[in-house]
Amino acid sequence: MKTTEFHSLINGYASDILYSSGMQAEKSFIQHGTISVFEHSIHVVYLSICIASILHLSINRRALIRGGLLHDYFLYDWHIPSLNHRLHGFRHAGLALKNATRDFKISFIERDIIQKHMFPLNPALPKYRETVLICISDKICAVCETLASDWTRKRMKSRLFLKCPPLHTILTKKNGVL
Repeated sequence: MKTTEFHSLINGYASDILYSSGMQAEKSFIQHGTISVFEHSIHVVYLSICIASILHLSINRRALIRGGLLHDYFLYDWHIPSLNHRLHGFRHAGLALKNATRDFKISFIERDIIQKHMFPLNPALPKYRETVLICISDKICAVCETLASDWTRKRMKSRLFLKCPPLHTILTKKNGVL
């Protein structure tokens, strides 16, 4: 998928989410390594669309994009110790869903994506293929972002992202996502 096509999709289906105060706040919260929660969410959506495209899967792109952007909408930096977000891995999906339903009108598929993206850590089974795609892409991106040394980034881009351009190219101001 060309980055211009991705930008059109993400802005067309989710500009209200992308430019919301909550998503803008995510830019200051670290997710994995040096990657913000905002960047991570973009990576997950992008990889999910690439996988669906490569596998020729019929998906609800709108729901995948919106649910993927909101899958980690917990709105705090989980690296800062606090009693409010102990056991983050087990609890953040529920908090993300609570925040997402407060701030946006979300569909059943989007709700499923947000609530179940941590499978199997959270034992509820994904109901939709869009949820499975986000779940798998979330794990791949988490590993890539955590191990993101220059050498590792180069090796993983060539092997994991197949026909997709490097993820950092989708996050540039020039391309209109940030």
